[in-house]
Amino acid sequence: MLVGGMTEPIRKWSPEMAAEESENSGVLVRLRAYLAQAQLGGTERLPPERELAMALGFTRGELRKALATLAAEGQVWRHVGKGTFLGSRPADAALDAAAMARRTNPAEVMNARLAIEPELARMAALNATPAQIADMRGYIAKSRRAATWRQYESYDGRLHRLVAEATQNSLLLGLFDTLSAVRQAVTWGRLRAHPVRPAADHHSFAEHEAIVDAIENRDMLKAAGAMRTHLRSVERNLLKQQHFEDPESASEDSSRAGVRRDHPDPPRPDSEADHGREIVR
Repeated sequence: MLVGGMTEPIRKWSPEMAAEESENSGVLVRLRAYLAQAQLGGTERLPPERELAMALGFTRGELRKALATLAAEGQVWRHVGKGTFLGSRPADAALDAAAMARRTNPAEVMNARLAIEPELARMAALNATPAQIADMRGYIAKSRRAATWRQYESYDGRLHRLVAEATQNSLLLGLFDTLSAVRQAVTWGRLRAHPVRPAADHHSFAEHEAIVDAIENRDMLKAAGAMRTHLRSVERNLLKQQHFEDPESASEDSSRAGVRRDHPDPPRPDSEADHGREIVR
């Protein structure tokens, strides 16, 4: 083949070459299986190469080849100095999420989610593939079985991103990734004592089911409405938690972003918790 005007000799097939391809394929299959069930937390960052290679029984060279294949497929992406992450590479603005988070507040993040994510669900109802819908069902099932809040958050985050992916619109996916990165950097209040895992009747379970049911039924209006209902539930719980801990601060945040906080129910922590902090999800 021609490379930069030079002719590169074609490597002839050999039994050794076939064995190498088979070995690489096996490594890739095992790595895919690991990623499908990995519990990576909210960051979706893979363990360091040395640690991951030892855990899976690969050499680092084998692991790098497999990761390069997955990166070419858009299944993982790499950031120099930060590591390898699950999913497609986010928009460049997401890499400056910390700076954006310093200029915003949790109420603004919720307003942005309410403006964007119902539309993502509406488009997903039109464009989602059967495989994507099946994966959504899988993440819902895994979230119900989650043994800790951190595990639940990981599956919750993957579900919401999969809805964005199902729009089949790369620009909207980039916007979602930017919002998600800022969301993870913004904290609001401190968690009080709560169970180590979501309760069986946690509001998100039924709400997630309603979203995916509407997507599967290709009901665009219902999908958008179900996502909006879910986000309003998250908003209410976050505002109740903040009001419980700091009524004056909650009032200022709510009035600044135009968010209602007149909810009489007793406060309870929502799913968006990580390392003792309330995270807007």
